Amino acid sequence: MVVSETESFIEALRAQSQRYHSRHPFHAIMNEGGLSRQQIQGWVANRFYYQENIPRKDAAILANCPDREVRRRWIRRIHDHDGTADEEGGIEAWLRLGEAAGLTREEMWDERHVVPGVRFAVDAYVTFARTRPWVEAVASSLTELFAPDLMAERLAAFERFYTWIDPAGLAYFRARLTQAPRDSEHALEVVMEHCRTPDEQARAVASLSFKNDVLWSMMDSIDRAYPGSNRQGNN
Repeated sequence: MVVSETESFIEALRAQSQRYHSRHPFHAIMNEGGLSRQQIQGWVANRFYYQENIPRKDAAILANCPDREVRRRWIRRIHDHDGTADEEGGIEAWLRLGEAAGLTREEMWDERHVVPGVRFAVDAYVTFARTRPWVEAVASSLTELFAPDLMAERLAAFERFYTWIDPAGLAYFRARLTQAPRDSEHALEVVMEHCRTPDEQARAVASLSFKNDVLWSMMDSIDRAYPGSNRQGNN
């Protein structure tokens, strides 16, 4: 059986799933119900810094993208997170998650819980989207190929183990079950269309690898700030 260059490229992109942060020990313990209330709150507060910067990352991609059709579809991502006149959006949904977990909006917005490693990783991702060629920034978003499985597992874990969190606060995870496949399908189309040469494809894979590093570094920083010695259940 002969494997085409296109198939090899897609396989190389999908192979990055082995480095996705779903495999991080903190996530594994989260999905087993082994995190404390403090750890859940710490994760939610730090992850919010990532959530609130996603529209800035996508705006940077739009600013660099010369393709009108790509821009017309990509802008939905900003609407998904910032919200519109008719829909609240992902940032609001994450704030509601924080409230359901016992945090206030003020302490999430003022970033008092954000640890340096998370801030550094997220800022590096926004800078990457702003300064690298727009197609490479699009390629970095392809971690969304791996997100639906993580979201489904996370949602099930929160509903089963962390019953002290109001289920209404889990709306963000439910929304991403459909948004992430839609977004990743579009991003993959763009990358496959614009990355034809071996060098372009290698840069796309490297961009996705960089995004995996960002997400993994975030989890490492959260894990250090809320160490394993506290993992004694969800009380």
